[in-house]
Amino acid sequence: MPLSISGRPGSPTMTGLALVAVLCLGGCGEQRATDSTAGAPTGTSRSAAAGASGASPYVEPGAGDGAPHYNENNGYRRPGDMSPASATDATREADRIRPVLKRLWERKKWDPATVRAALLDLGYEEERTGSNGKPNGGTLTVRAMNSRFTDGREVTPEGASVGLRVHADACVTAFVQKSNYEVTTNGPYPETGCFEPPSGH
Repeated sequence: MPLSISGRPGSPTMTGLALVAVLCLGGCGEQRATDSTAGAPTGTSRSAAAGASGASPYVEPGAGDGAPHYNENNGYRRPGDMSPASATDATREADRIRPVLKRLWERKKWDPATVRAALLDLGYEEERTGSNGKPNGGTLTVRAMNSRFTDGREVTPEGASVGLRVHADACVTAFVQKSNYEVTTNGPYPETGCFEPPSGH
């Protein structure tokens, strides 16, 4: 049944309807706070309520790529801290290894067997592990480079990766390959010891 409103201009009924119409039209287009933005000023968008910088409220401080839980998910890729004394010892060992890798690189000799033999000549012992998988003597590990995906397939590049455990909290990590060589010092990684873990987990 159609609704009919009767009244004369200036009557209380017409004045009340006019006031309701003005209030309805005045609110058009205004954004209202929802439960998720409660406490933000009326008309403020969710992203503005998150902060003047526009940063997501879910980003951890210092997160590398801004993803939620970045620090937690990438903890295994962070080396441990070295004490100052251990760092000094690691630097000394790195200075012994660097000229050997430079010489091998210049001679185009970067296969793991050749690199291992050259470093054992410096007096290091190859690291051994017991049946429980824990270190059981020796400090040097030389192995092939980590494989990586190239053109949709897994490829292991030519070269050798080197890990030397100097102390429980200090390592020398190095590699030599066709394009270059590098020697660095670092604390051990939680899951992979002296070697930096590959990307992905």
